[in-house]
Amino acid sequence: MNRPQNEYNLAATMLRRAQLNPERTALVFEEQAISYRQFGDRVRRQAQLLRQGGVCVGDRVAYLGLNHPHLLATMFAAQALGAIFVPLNFRLTAEELGFIINDAGVHTILVDDALRDVLASAREHLCCKQYFSSESPADGWRHLDSERDAAEPLAAVTAVDQHDVAVIMYTSGTTGLPKGAMLTHGNIVWNNINASLAFGGSRNDVVLTAAPLFHIGGLNVMTLHSFHMGACVVLLRNFDPVGVLADIERYKVTHMFGAPAMFLFMSQQPQFEQTDLSSVQNFICGAAPVPESLIELYGARGVDFCQGYGLTETAPFSSFLTPEWAAAKLGSAGQPPIYSDTRIVDADNNPLPPGEKGEICLRGPNIMKGYWNRPDATAEAIDAQGWFHSGDIGYVDEDGFLFICDRLKDMVISGGENVYPAEVEGALYKHEHIAEVAVIGLPDEKWGEAVTAVVALHEGRELTLEALREFAEPMLARYKLPLRLHVVDALPRNPAGKVLKFVLKEQLQD
Repeated sequence: MNRPQNEYNLAATMLRRAQLNPERTALVFEEQAISYRQFGDRVRRQAQLLRQGGVCVGDRVAYLGLNHPHLLATMFAAQALGAIFVPLNFRLTAEELGFIINDAGVHTILVDDALRDVLASAREHLCCKQYFSSESPADGWRHLDSERDAAEPLAAVTAVDQHDVAVIMYTSGTTGLPKGAMLTHGNIVWNNINASLAFGGSRNDVVLTAAPLFHIGGLNVMTLHSFHMGACVVLLRNFDPVGVLADIERYKVTHMFGAPAMFLFMSQQPQFEQTDLSSVQNFICGAAPVPESLIELYGARGVDFCQGYGLTETAPFSSFLTPEWAAAKLGSAGQPPIYSDTRIVDADNNPLPPGEKGEICLRGPNIMKGYWNRPDATAEAIDAQGWFHSGDIGYVDEDGFLFICDRLKDMVISGGENVYPAEVEGALYKHEHIAEVAVIGLPDEKWGEAVTAVVALHEGRELTLEALREFAEPMLARYKLPLRLHVVDALPRNPAGKVLKFVLKEQLQD
């Protein structure tokens, strides 16, 4: 049986780009520009190094660290061998990392120097066969840079099928242990085709990546798409609103992906009004709905938002709201991509008509292969017709535009009425004293659950429950109005910018 060709291997695509456009800038990292020729050579040498260390087709190669060119080179090097890349969340504890590393059966791990100590207590229990350090050599750690530079470049990339797994990305695990979503080479290629047909794209784009690359938003909303296009990625170790604003102006950034909170924090900096945003074609926003106030604020600066909806399991795009619909369909997550479908179902998996709320289900070539070592969870998530059940509640209007109401698990049932926190949050965000808001349900003897607003206020501002209810009453039915108010310094968020509501519930129920 003949092995398939390389058209789906992500590493082969990037290396082909390096061959076609060697002098173009692939990456800018901490003011150092790396050309496609240089980056391609780095990937080939690291692939050969991994092969010499015993990495074979299907083996798992992990990276633990902040955003860095090493992460991207490690991913492409592994994929060049037909191996599978496992990006790790640098905020996890040693115990949490140990579970993921052993669950994935990681063969080789590369760790940022700053995080070597995190793994120290867990290392004797890990399954890894070899450990690389990113910068300086240490006892028991092989030195990536020196060994890679001494290796010969890999001559030929291993051919893969579009259904072969390219990345195992572990979901956040807010309920239960994290699960590894198996994303294939085809999933990522088709996601990027869908994105190109929705947003366009050019090799002259300058894409700023500040979202964490271990998250699907940071990795595959814009970053991998840029390598396919031959564009330039300005890579930041982590998100810093002041640094982002400076780099947008310095590098004439055209696109950036982020969660609404990231763009909110940028707008709150003193430098925001003076920052030259004229190069920006649009910002891609995901992870949560964009408040109307934020759309208007950036719109006044000539910057449009392209909103998208998706999950790790969908690689991630499942719908797009492009700028021409931003006003007419305000609050919508948009329409399905060209090569993907959406439907809304009831509790018995029956399709619902337009306007009726139910679970959002998604289907297309971007849907994951399944969960690593979890056939039970895979069968629960993907039905017999191939529809992925998202766990999100929403509806589709008469024009086919998707509206997200909330997570099934986040819905508040107060006095027998369903309250969708995102709707309440959208109203409360309009209050001039509120910088951040999250709405959760807390146990209540009378109502079952009490609609509870948790807010962070702008400096020097105050707010009472009575004043908040009075403000929101014209916009919300009475049963949706907050019954409780908690003021905090800041909302807990994961690295992707999503508010950790389960943390708030744990804190406020104690």
